[in-house]
Amino acid sequence: MQSALVLLAVRHGGRMERGRRRSEPEEADKGRMKRTIIKDWKTRLSYFLQNSANSNKRKSKKAGKHRNYFRPSPEEAQLWSEAFDELLANKYGLAAFRAFLKSEFCEENIEFWLACEDFKKTKSPQKLTSKAKKIYNDFIEKEAPKEINIDFQTKNMIAQNIQDATHTCFSAAQKRVYSLMENNSYPRFLESEFYQELCKKTPISRAAQGT
Repeated sequence: MQSALVLLAVRHGGRMERGRRRSEPEEADKGRMKRTIIKDWKTRLSYFLQNSANSNKRKSKKAGKHRNYFRPSPEEAQLWSEAFDELLANKYGLAAFRAFLKSEFCEENIEFWLACEDFKKTKSPQKLTSKAKKIYNDFIEKEAPKEINIDFQTKNMIAQNIQDATHTCFSAAQKRVYSLMENNSYPRFLESEFYQELCKKTPISRAAQGT
């Protein structure tokens, strides 16, 4: 009886050991995948930050101003979860969100929203008309290279409005796209590995604590 119990315990222990051996590679694979995802995010983020910096550099060249964007503190990154507008108002946050949308293959939404924001600031009537046509060609018309997901009626209304362009040409479409991002993409962004990494507080070393 005792020998049978010993044999059963040995077999059970062997199965547990094999289970641990199988789980170790799985954990290692998950760790490598997480590092790959974060590295890919950082590459995309660097691209958008570089483009943003170059754009601002061109705009402020005459004034002799140049602005660098630094990684936000965990506290600053956590503010982005309080409201979608908080995220969009932060240059680094906006670049991070664009990188996220690119990873989900729906970056046309934020690009359209940004194009509309720029359009509304345009003062020249001639530029307003040319920008309206470009936005329509890029995002609105059927099979546009960055076609956004809006209803047929809104598309028709825009097609009529750009003939005599005003600052409100794309207002309905912009609100629709904003709502899509806020209710769908934004919550997923807040749950992403990259955002969670930004919110992590760096552990303070013992040497730093002693100073």
